[in-house]
Amino acid sequence: MTAGKRSLTTAAVALVCAVTVLGAPGMAHASQARPNPTPSPSTRASTEELEAVRKRLDRLYHDAAVATDAYNAAEEKTEKQSAEIVELARDIVKGKEKLEKLKDLMGAAARAQYRGGGLPPEVRLWLSENPQDFLDSAGRVRQGQHASNGVLAEMERTQQDLELYAKDASAQWKKLEANRKARAEAKKEIKKRIAAAEELESQLEQEERERLAELEERAARKAQTAWLGSGVLDEISGKASEEGKKAVKFATDQIGKPYEWGAEGPRTYDCSGLTSQAWASAGQGIPRTSQEQWKRLHRVDIKDMRPGDLIIYNADASHVAMYIGDGAIVHSPRPGRTVTIAGAGSMPILGVVRPDA
Repeated sequence: MTAGKRSLTTAAVALVCAVTVLGAPGMAHASQARPNPTPSPSTRASTEELEAVRKRLDRLYHDAAVATDAYNAAEEKTEKQSAEIVELARDIVKGKEKLEKLKDLMGAAARAQYRGGGLPPEVRLWLSENPQDFLDSAGRVRQGQHASNGVLAEMERTQQDLELYAKDASAQWKKLEANRKARAEAKKEIKKRIAAAEELESQLEQEERERLAELEERAARKAQTAWLGSGVLDEISGKASEEGKKAVKFATDQIGKPYEWGAEGPRTYDCSGLTSQAWASAGQGIPRTSQEQWKRLHRVDIKDMRPGDLIIYNADASHVAMYIGDGAIVHSPRPGRTVTIAGAGSMPILGVVRPDA
């Protein structure tokens, strides 16, 4: 190692500090309980040390992915609630215009009644030269009264609607503000986790980074080999639907584009941004986040999956990829990586969902 760089063990110490900052209790005491002598700058990092860093990085990027899902969910809710508030505002404007028209109708009816009123009905009958004309006129008066009653009832209903719209708008505004705060908190959490991971990686020498990448690839290959060794691929024979083919083409056309949290293209993507946009290109709208995709889309057995289906990973549904056939997926892995093809079994599978079931 060069003199200007810190050793991997020093990085491990920084890692422990990062853990403390991120709220993991008792880590400092654990490090004191198991003292590890600091080697000289020429000491080569052991495989065990690099493996510990790899696992820690996996955890940091996993936590960043969870926070990204929370951010995306809050963003989606914010957009929906903003649209609902706009629609409620339009309803309020329309309701007020309707109320003004009803008031004008009532005013006209009141003026007409004033002009035709004043004398009791029996006096008007006595003064009338033609009793039939009087009776016809009385009928029209009754019709006018019924119409006025109808206008009054409609005015009352419109007023009630306006009060309800205003109440709904107020409630939606409170939800909007709450989701804005949730989004801001999630953004802070994402940046904190990614910064901790980047800081940890920056402590490594180039040779150590290369070995770390090899360890990551080895772990992925081991998981994929075990998955394929189960014979699962022998049972998978589903053919892609026409929509599925379009979604796969879109997703694979994005290979090489960088990961960016919260991104939905066209230059960068996060994991669910890629899958949601791929299916949107096929004419099928799906939820924005991996957790909502898991909750709301139709689930299928792994043996029944076909290209275009989405594989949800981790127990908390924090990652999603698109199955493209032959035991492979296309996905946007994490910060510092690009959209790529990987083994479907290289990560712990939670389940499979089908957008076009």
